[in-house]
Amino acid sequence: METKVEASQEAKPETASHKGHAMYYEYEISQLRSAELMRQAEHERLAREVVRGRRAARREAARRAAEGEVHTGGPRRHRFLRTA
Repeated sequence: METKVEASQEAKPETASHKGHAMYYEYEISQLRSAELMRQAEHERLAREVVRGRRAARREAARRAAEGEVHTGGPRRHRFLRTA
């Protein structure tokens, strides 16, 4: 069973102003979606950049460890203890 409001809405044809509002609404939805996609893409770019930076830091640390640096900056230990 239809209500009076539903019946009156069916009877009214869409006017130019209703179409204009619907088009504006669709445009706004499109703009919001576009902005959201751009924010998401920027976030993903930043995440990839962070991953690349961490990878580069690990490679650099591994390269330094492989070189077997003699000067580690830590306290030196003598191989033989001093005799009295």
